[in-house]
Amino acid sequence: MIIGVLGSGDVGRTLAAGLMKHGHEVMVGTRDPRKLEQWKEKHPTARIGTFAETAEFGDPIVLAVKGTAASEVLRAADPGDLAGKTVMDATNPIADAAPESGVLRFFTSLDESLMERLQHEFARAHFVKVFNSVGNACMVDPEFPGGPPTMFICGNDEAAKNTVASILDQLGWDVADMGTAAAARAIEPLCMLWCIPGFLRDDWRHAFKLLRVQP
Repeated sequence: MIIGVLGSGDVGRTLAAGLMKHGHEVMVGTRDPRKLEQWKEKHPTARIGTFAETAEFGDPIVLAVKGTAASEVLRAADPGDLAGKTVMDATNPIADAAPESGVLRFFTSLDESLMERLQHEFARAHFVKVFNSVGNACMVDPEFPGGPPTMFICGNDEAAKNTVASILDQLGWDVADMGTAAAARAIEPLCMLWCIPGFLRDDWRHAFKLLRVQP
């Protein structure tokens, strides 16, 4: 696929490199191309562009920025270029405040997720929640003794979710579709739970696994 990654932080760089490793053509959108100079030396086939150039280039699009910046970045990407495209939303609504006893603070409530806000504002795009409940070190080709971990996804468009599920399968994930965008109200707080061992015990290499009873 031809994929645009909005964001040049750890998550954006990790996903861009992993997607290229699995044969996809990737452009990374950034405000500051200088941030990617050393990374580009290691990944010479990657393209670097503005947010707008990246949104025009790719389908699907990966949104890999701070939750507080997500709406601003998507507006900079040009909403018209997002119309009809799958947006893989890896953001979390983490507030600019210190955790309490290892528990992150969110700027949303349990009655409205960040992804729902973004879906409402950019209604012509097809948002799918993904990659928000695991650290970047385990996002691509995760290896755990218990087998492939589970990635929880949700979104209103079935075709978009199928596209995301196929990418997750390539990257080594078991996929659990939790339904419509409303399910992001439950999926986004998994980030809080995932981070607690890290903040309390410096344990950042773990993932969730959904266990199913075989029929």
